[in-house]
Order: sequence, then structure tokens, then C-alpha cells
Amino acid sequence: MDKTVRKFASLEAMKDAEYTEWQALSARARLNAAAELSVMQYQWKEPTRDVQSGLQRTLVRVQRASR
Repeated sequence: MDKTVRKFASLEAMKDAEYTEWQALSARARLNAAAELSVMQYQWKEPTRDVQSGLQRTLVRVQRASR
């Protein structure tokens, strides 16, 4: 993690720099960061649950009308 402090002239300039840094990461690093944020959010929401790291599959059952 880069711990450099930078000063920006505007919010737009900060967002542009953030986007550029994010795009410089590999796809794997971005996916890992998104999964880590997801796990952290679930741990904050329900601290008593055992949250497993990694992507989890979501199953959805859709009832189709009979023909």
C-alpha cells in the first residue's frame, strides 16, 4: 500500500488520480480488492457470523410460467 500524502487542487483531480491508480492495477489485484471490501462490509454488518473470504456464488431460482 502506498502511504504517500498528496495534495490535490480539486476533488476532480483527486478522482482522476485515483482512477488512474486503480486502472494501473492488474485485473486480479482489482478483483481481490473488491472481494476484500465485500468481506469487510459483511464482517462490520454481522460481526458474529463467520464470513469466508473469496467470491461466493449466489443462487437464484426463477419460476418460469408453464407452456
